[in-house]
Amino acid sequence: MVDANNNLYREFLDVIEDLFDAPEFQRLSECRHHYGVSRMQHCINVAYYSFVVCRRLGLDYRAAARAGLLHDLFYYDWNSETMSFKQHAYSHSKEALKNAEKLTELTELERDIIKNHMWLCGAIWPRYRETYIVSVADKICALWEACRGVRIKATGMARKIPIGSRAA
Repeated sequence: MVDANNNLYREFLDVIEDLFDAPEFQRLSECRHHYGVSRMQHCINVAYYSFVVCRRLGLDYRAAARAGLLHDLFYYDWNSETMSFKQHAYSHSKEALKNAEKLTELTELERDIIKNHMWLCGAIWPRYRETYIVSVADKICALWEACRGVRIKATGMARKIPIGSRAA
């Protein structure tokens, strides 16, 4: 979903480079997220599309990219834990915020984005337009990743495509 061969992507990398290189973020490459897409790749996808949209709208694209990258900074496997999907939807943003605050100093906007990106599942309303954008990017990326996973599973290609690959 992310094209590494354009100038906008290079600008995006400049904004998130310190977070991307952190071992705490790199650890997400080991976490399965949506149908063969690692949590790290999912976070990169969300961060990039949030960056692009916010930049085009004249919003704080730096905060959107950085918080988008950290919005799912948790390490448990929500597919195999004893909690329900609803419990996960409510709790993972709090866990991600706690981990993000250990990793870097966050702005009020970045905190709002991470904490409230699952606002559709509860009574927590975002305070900023950037939060809504990251939340929508999260849902679009999750849908794309799930559809891609179903397609791969249906065609029997699951073992042939590495996690995070752009193939298929």
